[in-house]
Amino acid sequence: MPIGDHHSAYLAKALAALTPAGHERVDELLDQLTEVVGDRRRLVRFARARREEADAGRPEGGAGGDAAAALTRGELQGLLVGFRTIRDEEPLDDVADWANAVLALLEDEAGR
Repeated sequence: MPIGDHHSAYLAKALAALTPAGHERVDELLDQLTEVVGDRRRLVRFARARREEADAGRPEGGAGGDAAAALTRGELQGLLVGFRTIRDEEPLDDVADWANAVLALLEDEAGR
């Protein structure tokens, strides 16, 4: 199984495992991201894609599916730092696991 597919499967599992409190926290974190990035469209699109995935409980292959691919190297680096912080400091295990799954996909993208 290619690494990207493995990480997509990991994200699917993490999304499906989000508790109601975890969903709430993910929404909160993505709202914070949207506020911080202001009008930087690529980052807003990335946050919107992650919210759609969380709401659906599964990775989206639609319009937001390639949101990470459109990011600049600097934007990717900023998201990597942010999602590492969430993973390492988030008290809700399901949210930390979700952040780690998103981080794995971002790391794949950064390696391209």
